[in-house]
Amino acid sequence: MLRLLNLSLLILFPVAWFAPLMRAGLLPLFGLSEISVISGLQSLWQSDVVLAMLVTVFALFAPYLKTIGLALVHFDLASPRLLPALHLLGKLAMADVFLVALYIVVVKGVGMATVETAWGLYLFTACILGSLAISILTGRRMRG
Repeated sequence: MLRLLNLSLLILFPVAWFAPLMRAGLLPLFGLSEISVISGLQSLWQSDVVLAMLVTVFALFAPYLKTIGLALVHFDLASPRLLPALHLLGKLAMADVFLVALYIVVVKGVGMATVETAWGLYLFTACILGSLAISILTGRRMRG
Protein backbone atom coordinates (compact mmCIF):
# COMPACT_ATOMS: atom_id res chain seq x y z
CA MET A 1 0.00 0.00 0.00
CA LEU A 2 2.88 2.40 0.82
CA ARG A 3 4.33 1.70 -2.63
CA LEU A 4 1.15 2.80 -4.39
CA LEU A 5 0.68 5.87 -2.22
CA ASN A 6 4.26 6.91 -2.81
CA LEU A 7 4.02 6.33 -6.58
CA SER A 8 0.84 8.41 -6.67
CA LEU A 9 2.90 11.33 -5.37
CA LEU A 10 4.98 11.17 -8.56
CA ILE A 11 1.81 12.26 -10.38
CA LEU A 12 0.24 14.42 -7.67
CA PHE A 13 3.26 16.66 -7.04
CA PRO A 14 3.40 17.98 -10.64
CA VAL A 15 -0.38 18.49 -10.62
CA ALA A 16 -0.03 20.45 -7.36
CA TRP A 17 2.76 22.59 -8.83
CA PHE A 18 0.48 23.83 -11.61
CA ALA A 19 -2.74 23.98 -9.57
CA PRO A 20 -3.87 27.38 -8.27
CA LEU A 21 -2.67 27.92 -4.71
CA MET A 22 -4.43 31.22 -4.32
CA ARG A 23 -6.09 34.04 -6.14
CA ALA A 24 -4.77 37.53 -5.58
CA GLY A 25 -5.55 40.93 -7.00
CA LEU A 26 -6.39 44.57 -6.42
CA LEU A 27 -9.74 44.63 -4.69
CA PRO A 28 -12.30 42.02 -5.71
CA LEU A 29 -13.77 44.38 -8.32
CA PHE A 30 -10.77 44.10 -10.65
CA GLY A 31 -10.62 40.32 -10.78
CA LEU A 32 -8.10 37.98 -9.22
CA SER A 33 -5.03 36.34 -10.75
CA GLU A 34 -4.39 32.69 -9.92
CA ILE A 35 -0.99 31.91 -8.44
CA SER A 36 0.49 28.42 -8.61
CA VAL A 37 3.83 27.05 -7.48
CA ILE A 38 5.11 27.43 -11.04
CA SER A 39 3.74 30.93 -11.61
CA GLY A 40 5.09 31.98 -8.20
CA LEU A 41 8.50 30.66 -9.18
CA GLN A 42 8.33 32.51 -12.49
CA SER A 43 7.69 35.76 -10.59
CA LEU A 44 10.54 35.01 -8.21
CA TRP A 45 12.97 34.36 -11.07
CA GLN A 46 12.20 37.87 -12.35
CA SER A 47 12.58 39.61 -9.00
CA ASP A 48 14.97 37.58 -6.80
CA VAL A 49 17.07 34.87 -8.44
CA VAL A 50 18.72 33.60 -5.23
CA LEU A 51 15.38 33.16 -3.49
CA ALA A 52 13.99 31.55 -6.64
CA MET A 53 16.81 28.97 -6.64
CA LEU A 54 16.22 28.15 -2.97
CA VAL A 55 12.48 27.82 -3.45
CA THR A 56 12.97 25.65 -6.55
CA VAL A 57 15.19 23.27 -4.58
CA PHE A 58 12.93 23.18 -1.51
CA ALA A 59 9.51 23.16 -3.18
CA LEU A 60 10.21 21.09 -6.31
CA PHE A 61 13.41 19.07 -6.27
CA ALA A 62 13.61 17.95 -2.62
CA PRO A 63 10.11 16.43 -2.34
CA TYR A 64 10.32 14.81 -5.76
CA LEU A 65 13.78 13.32 -5.15
CA LYS A 66 12.59 12.05 -1.77
CA THR A 67 9.60 10.38 -3.42
CA ILE A 68 11.83 8.73 -6.03
CA GLY A 69 14.24 7.58 -3.31
CA LEU A 70 11.40 6.05 -1.29
CA ALA A 71 10.16 4.26 -4.42
CA LEU A 72 13.63 2.78 -4.93
CA VAL A 73 13.64 1.55 -1.32
CA HIS A 74 10.08 0.17 -1.64
CA PHE A 75 10.99 -1.85 -4.73
CA ASP A 76 14.29 -3.08 -3.22
CA LEU A 77 16.33 -1.13 -5.77
CA ALA A 78 18.04 0.85 -3.00
CA SER A 79 19.14 -0.07 0.49
CA PRO A 80 17.02 0.88 3.50
CA ARG A 81 20.20 2.57 4.74
CA LEU A 82 19.18 5.37 2.36
CA LEU A 83 16.25 6.26 4.65
CA PRO A 84 18.18 8.71 6.91
CA ALA A 85 19.32 10.64 3.83
CA LEU A 86 15.75 10.67 2.54
CA HIS A 87 14.60 11.88 5.94
CA LEU A 88 17.07 14.76 5.66
CA LEU A 89 15.85 15.47 2.13
CA GLY A 90 12.33 15.53 3.50
CA LYS A 91 13.34 18.19 5.98
CA LEU A 92 14.62 20.28 3.08
CA ALA A 93 11.27 19.86 1.34
CA MET A 94 9.75 22.62 3.41
CA ALA A 95 6.52 23.84 1.92
CA ASP A 96 6.45 26.73 4.36
CA VAL A 97 9.62 28.17 2.79
CA PHE A 98 7.86 28.29 -0.54
CA LEU A 99 4.70 29.76 0.94
CA VAL A 100 6.63 32.53 2.71
CA ALA A 101 8.42 33.36 -0.55
CA LEU A 102 5.12 33.32 -2.39
CA TYR A 103 3.59 35.74 0.09
CA ILE A 104 6.62 38.00 -0.37
CA VAL A 105 5.97 38.06 -4.12
CA VAL A 106 2.28 38.82 -3.54
CA VAL A 107 3.02 41.61 -1.05
CA LYS A 108 5.74 43.11 -3.27
CA GLY A 109 3.61 43.04 -6.36
CA VAL A 110 0.28 44.11 -4.92
CA GLY A 111 -0.38 46.98 -2.53
CA MET A 112 -3.99 46.76 -1.46
CA ALA A 113 -4.64 43.15 -2.29
CA THR A 114 -7.33 40.57 -1.97
CA VAL A 115 -6.02 37.04 -1.46
CA GLU A 116 -8.15 33.87 -1.54
CA THR A 117 -6.89 30.33 -1.07
CA ALA A 118 -7.54 27.84 -3.88
CA TRP A 119 -7.73 24.07 -4.14
CA GLY A 120 -4.09 23.68 -5.17
CA LEU A 121 -2.93 24.87 -1.75
CA TYR A 122 -4.77 21.96 -0.16
CA LEU A 123 -3.42 19.50 -2.73
CA PHE A 124 0.16 20.72 -2.32
CA THR A 125 -0.15 20.56 1.48
CA ALA A 126 -1.62 17.04 1.27
CA CYS A 127 1.26 15.92 -0.95
CA ILE A 128 3.86 17.22 1.50
CA LEU A 129 2.07 15.69 4.51
CA GLY A 130 1.48 12.44 2.63
CA SER A 131 5.14 12.22 1.74
CA LEU A 132 6.05 12.79 5.37
CA ALA A 133 3.65 10.06 6.55
CA ILE A 134 4.88 7.58 3.93
CA SER A 135 8.46 8.25 4.96
CA ILE A 136 7.72 7.69 8.65
CA LEU A 137 5.72 4.51 7.99
CA THR A 138 8.42 3.17 5.67
CA GLY A 139 11.04 3.74 8.36
CA ARG A 140 8.92 1.89 10.93
CA ARG A 141 8.28 -0.98 8.54
CA MET A 142 11.99 -1.37 7.74
CA ARG A 143 12.93 -1.42 11.43
CA GLY A 144 10.13 -3.82 12.35
